[in-house]
Amino acid sequence: MTSETGPGGSGSSSTGSGAGAGMGGGMGGGGPKRGLFDDLAGMAGGAFSVLAGARAEAEAMGRAQLEAMVQRLDLVRREDLDAALEVARRAREHAEALELRVAALEAKHANDPVKPSAEPGLDADAG
Repeated sequence: MTSETGPGGSGSSSTGSGAGAGMGGGMGGGGPKRGLFDDLAGMAGGAFSVLAGARAEAEAMGRAQLEAMVQRLDLVRREDLDAALEVARRAREHAEALELRVAALEAKHANDPVKPSAEPGLDADAG
């Protein structure tokens, strides 16, 4: 590789040839350096376009995988979920109403006098 100290300075090359043997040699309008930078810019532009293509391909593959996963999970539509929640709400209200009726019947039964059982197997002293 080459290391230069600046325009007109003494340059040194890894080949040991002395000044002027490196790229550009510190003289002229920077012809070989300009070509190098153009090449580097072209390679960077090509790399960016490859990366952009890879990104688009990765996004498309990700979208396809996500759609396949949603279909495998067998997800429900929002309307179906709302209908099921409404059925559950009504069932809960009905259960609460039945609890109130049972409590009222139990309170009414607690106030009634206890009648002795006529069936032989239900006597409390038997045993």
